[in-house]
Amino acid sequence: MTHIHRRFSDDQVKHLFRLYVEGQMDRTQVEETLKIGKTRFFSLLKLYRSDPRSFSMAYHRRSPQRLPDRAECLIRDYLLEERAMIEDPDLPISSYNYSATRERLLELGIRVSLSTIIDASLHRWSPFAEVKWTLISSLDDYSRKILYADFFEKETTWSHLQASEALVRRYGLPLQYYVDSLRVFRFVRSRDSFWYKTVLKTDEVNPQWKQAMTQLGIDVIYALSPQAKGKIERSYRWMQDRIVRTAAREKLVTLEQLRPILQQEVYRHNHQRVHSTTGEIPHIRFQRALKSGQSFFRPFALPAPYTSPKDIFCLKETRTVNPYRRIEFYKTTIPMPKVPIGQEIEIHLVPNMNRRSLHLRFWWENRMIHSQVFPLDQFPRVHF
Repeated sequence: MTHIHRRFSDDQVKHLFRLYVEGQMDRTQVEETLKIGKTRFFSLLKLYRSDPRSFSMAYHRRSPQRLPDRAECLIRDYLLEERAMIEDPDLPISSYNYSATRERLLELGIRVSLSTIIDASLHRWSPFAEVKWTLISSLDDYSRKILYADFFEKETTWSHLQASEALVRRYGLPLQYYVDSLRVFRFVRSRDSFWYKTVLKTDEVNPQWKQAMTQLGIDVIYALSPQAKGKIERSYRWMQDRIVRTAAREKLVTLEQLRPILQQEVYRHNHQRVHSTTGEIPHIRFQRALKSGQSFFRPFALPAPYTSPKDIFCLKETRTVNPYRRIEFYKTTIPMPKVPIGQEIEIHLVPNMNRRSLHLRFWWENRMIHSQVFPLDQFPRVHF
């Protein structure tokens, strides 16, 4: 499916159809420029001819409805019940069953997604903090050493790209990344989707994080079994249990206060604790593997033609140069005088959240042709 509205402005499409109506372009040329088929062409042509002056491809999306108060209360109550059972040593329950919670809600006529229930189950890392944070961590499979761990305000593609960049810069390129099926890592088509026959199937699209790993020659494997997921979850719960207690005892409120506690626990896990599975201290086991050549980590190197990590660890979009040798990027017009009309530009987006800026790097034919920094607030529709 080609999202024309993301690649061309209304004025650009209007200009192409005006040329077609005046006989200066034929249908095939317009279709190739817009990358659309005959059906879509005649649909847009009909829309253009009905009112050329006010022609627009804009469409209205329904805003997602807020979860009803009753549903929020029920989810909270059900999860508290689950938590009580998990913490009861006499019951053989060790984790939340989100699907069961969803089924209970459906019996009451309340339809919510699993992700909504899972998001609701996230607790505060400190009982004195009013917000929730996400912990992103990476574990070496052989040594069980925690190679990366940090808090983020939200779990997004950009936060995972930052985490991966920090890991490979410090340790090098791993042979494989073992991840779950979170949408950041994997495109998964919903099994019961109405669009089954009209959209791409599972794994037919590579999310941006996976594109970056592929460019670096890192294989991505999905942990589909409980045993595979348990490896990272055990270390996650180990840190979770200690950090929450420390935060409660010391009445910590902010991320800046919590991060040193996290790093202390990571150090304790890596350097002072004998792992129950390997019988060794993770850091010692990791270093021995490096020295003996048993490690599959490779030196970090950028693939050609890139010379900056910004062009790997970034978000990417494409735009087509219009007849005025410009591109439209979220209502911002950017000149592209050196690129022929109709050519596709790849845009690399590198946000700086502290400075509230967005660095755009423009690539064409495997070379960077332009670079520009904008205020982040200029692009409110772009989310990181």
